Amino acid sequence: MSGTEGAGTDIIVVGAGAAGLFAATWAARTCPDLHVTAVDGAKMLGAKILVAGGGRCNVTHHAVDERDYRGAPPAAIRAVLRRFPVEETIRFFAEFGVELKREDTGKLFPTTDQARTVLDALLGAAAAAGVHVVHPCRVQSICAKDDGFELGTERGPIRARCVILCPGGMSLPRSGSDGAGFAMARALGHTITPMVEPALVPLTLPDGHWLRQLSGVSLPASILLALPSGARVHVHGKPLKPIEGAVLCTHFGLSGPAILDVSRHWIHAHAADPGVRVIVQWLPGLSAEALDQRLLEVKGRSVLAALHGLLPERFLRAACAEAHVDGTAGVQQIPRDRRQLLTRLLCACEVLPSGTRGFTAAETTAGGIPLDEIDGVTMMSRRTNNLFICGEVLDVDGRIGGFSFQWAWASGFIAGCAAADRASSLRAAAIVNKSRPRQREASE
Repeated sequence: MSGTEGAGTDIIVVGAGAAGLFAATWAARTCPDLHVTAVDGAKMLGAKILVAGGGRCNVTHHAVDERDYRGAPPAAIRAVLRRFPVEETIRFFAEFGVELKREDTGKLFPTTDQARTVLDALLGAAAAAGVHVVHPCRVQSICAKDDGFELGTERGPIRARCVILCPGGMSLPRSGSDGAGFAMARALGHTITPMVEPALVPLTLPDGHWLRQLSGVSLPASILLALPSGARVHVHGKPLKPIEGAVLCTHFGLSGPAILDVSRHWIHAHAADPGVRVIVQWLPGLSAEALDQRLLEVKGRSVLAALHGLLPERFLRAACAEAHVDGTAGVQQIPRDRRQLLTRLLCACEVLPSGTRGFTAAETTAGGIPLDEIDGVTMMSRRTNNLFICGEVLDVDGRIGGFSFQWAWASGFIAGCAAADRASSLRAAAIVNKSRPRQREASE
């Protein structure tokens, strides 16, 4: 499409990412006679999809429920997820030639291990449904009118009966998800949560931290969050359960699936208490007391020899240095306080992050438009008629493993179908209203 000057459409979808393409497709499928247009201002369409899951795109998870998310009340999230469950996601992608495989973690990836397969399927589905995709085309303004909406874009104004707003949040801004959608939402009467933070993001550690010297080391671990008092951090009124998974030491701090998962909880807890700590159990299931007793029972062996096989030697040597323990010395020669410090570093390592890597490295956004400003049955705004909202711009963020994508599919499906029904009714009403003057003239 070379230009949009004076263009009109039944439904315009702002943002052609995962939620946007899905919403547009289902809108066009629901009412094939409608004109559905999706606009996106990113340089590369579907950039966030292409980098997801290390370039493989973790489409969804085999088991999804409201407990896998933060932000909105669980009951509100559950109501949306139930409308388009995982089984429907699998069926949809299979329809467009994408077979999904389940890995041991429960994550579902395309059998091709290529994110491009997923993006091509979404674009193919949209094209098959008759969706008109305008790209690149940045939306610069949006205004509600009596008969619909007028959007100012780089290619001129576009008028629409209904708008589906799904521009993403603020994560990976180079993908086009730069927070502009929040300004659009405010212009249409919505509020944004006080906190809008990066989620599923690596954590940084202070300069000189011993774990930063272990860049490249990845280990299975169990993660807890603790307040300075020692109390566990609570989520939805219950203590946060240990988060298990790989932890990657980097030159800036910590990353890996378990860290990305705990980051969204750490950010919320840190806002309330800057002293909240991350407890890394490098030897899951083994307490510091049990390891200390194990060392005491060792006779005639060095510390490193006694710990051999439990963790990589590079890691053990760094831990010994941090505890001021000579790893080549016999266990019985090590002072009790230093030996116990070493066991704590291995079994319950307390880490006080200095921050996060920010939105440029985050996989999703925590915060956004409160879900209570949306009708969960239709995803239509309670503030502006004929405005539908879905995807990451809402205050819902899922844990790592395909949960954010499942939210995109479910909320996009509901918004697309409901917007189509609404636009169809508005079009019919407009036709009736247009014909009435002619009927009066004929009767006169």
